[in-house]
Amino acid sequence: MARIFAYLRVSTSGQTTETQKQQIAAAGIEVEDYRIMAETISGSVAAIERPGFARLVDRLEPGDTLVVTKMDRLGRNAMDVMATIERLGEMSVRVKSLDLGDADLTSAAGRMTTQILNVVAQFERELIVERTKAGIDRAKAQGKRLGRPPTFDTDRRAEIEAGLEKGKTISALARQFKTSRQTVQRIRERRSKVNAPPEET
Repeated sequence: MARIFAYLRVSTSGQTTETQKQQIAAAGIEVEDYRIMAETISGSVAAIERPGFARLVDRLEPGDTLVVTKMDRLGRNAMDVMATIERLGEMSVRVKSLDLGDADLTSAAGRMTTQILNVVAQFERELIVERTKAGIDRAKAQGKRLGRPPTFDTDRRAEIEAGLEKGKTISALARQFKTSRQTVQRIRERRSKVNAPPEET
């Protein structure tokens, strides 16, 4: 008898797979809890390199169906998603993604649809990267400061440097200026680089 498995994935520990589980149930698909694989891992990691997904694949048999809520649960890279679907198809395992209806993604029509959608999605991600880079380059050209603002102004940094010059410890300066040891450490490292003698040529 054909069995139904589900693969649920989130990228960070602050997220939960419960919504995906509810979406599958709302679609009228019954999956036993012991056939649900949920893991927290970035979608940029190839599917077969994910510990949870690899264990799930080992349990799959010909005739089984694997359900995901969206294709991006299988990966963000079009080539990775297609490779995963092709591998499951070779195992005679059907793949169903709720966002694409009832189509079997391992069928010829399903693979074509998946490939088109993944290529479009990847193209959109690359556009976002290009726009972000263009925005950063434009901001730099306009002399805008990027990144987090400095923890201290010039005078405060000078006071910390003076404390270091007098031999005060990093911990003592961190307590005095109510900041982290890492901040004082960074100031000391910058100071050391500035005061380092030039290399001989």
